[in-house]
Amino acid sequence: SSPQTICIGFGSGDCGGQGLSVSLPLVSEGYVASKPPLFRSLAPHLRAVSLALGTEHALLLTADGTIYTWGRGSHGQLGHGLLSPEEEPRALEALWGVPMSSVAAGGWHSACISAGGDLYVWGWNESGQLGLPSRGLKKDLTRAATGELNASKIFQSSHGVFISIQAFPALLDIPQVSEICKVSCGSRHTAAVTGTGDLYTWGWGEYGQLGQGGTCSSDQAERVDFFSSRGLHVEDVTCGQWNTFAFARPEPSCKRIYT
Repeated sequence: SSPQTICIGFGSGDCGGQGLSVSLPLVSEGYVASKPPLFRSLAPHLRAVSLALGTEHALLLTADGTIYTWGRGSHGQLGHGLLSPEEEPRALEALWGVPMSSVAAGGWHSACISAGGDLYVWGWNESGQLGLPSRGLKKDLTRAATGELNASKIFQSSHGVFISIQAFPALLDIPQVSEICKVSCGSRHTAAVTGTGDLYTWGWGEYGQLGQGGTCSSDQAERVDFFSSRGLHVEDVTCGQWNTFAFARPEPSCKRIYT
């Protein structure tokens, strides 16, 4: 039989507004933006191959695997170690010499994957969207314990040193995962596909965008068991502002899209 494509969704149906990781067209000598001026020029030497736009910042991947970032840096989303803005594309010196294969931009956080399959994250971590210990989630747990917040909507945060802003790229180690193939960022959540075809999600989950069967938030990468329990191999993922789309292939043939 011929391959079948199916689309299923988790998370909020609202995929408009800000905080959405967007890949807009790269055109001759520049790119198309979502706000006027619609055409933005780029220096020819950048040799751009991929572009990701957050709410107030941009990431550019060049042909040699170098990342350039610019825009507002108030939440560390540019990765230069400061919270100041950059008017022009600036090379991400912290990852200099490490070729990258893809970039992603969330509302106020960023992510990239190296050619070797390592995942780096930086920017705002208030909701655990970097997969690092979040003080924001810890405060929610405290409020839940005192009855000020619905405990059913809070996933347990990790302990130790809390990170609200990560201004430099940080290597994110996901236990028992050796390679990341795809990454995408929503407004305040992140999703990644592993080399073995598993989907992991973390960050804000109020609208079910983490796909964990509830509305919990988490600052730890958790596998979405929906796919593995059905023998589905996830090949790609795209995050909307408050939702997530995954492309999965059941063995050995038919392809499906789950969101």
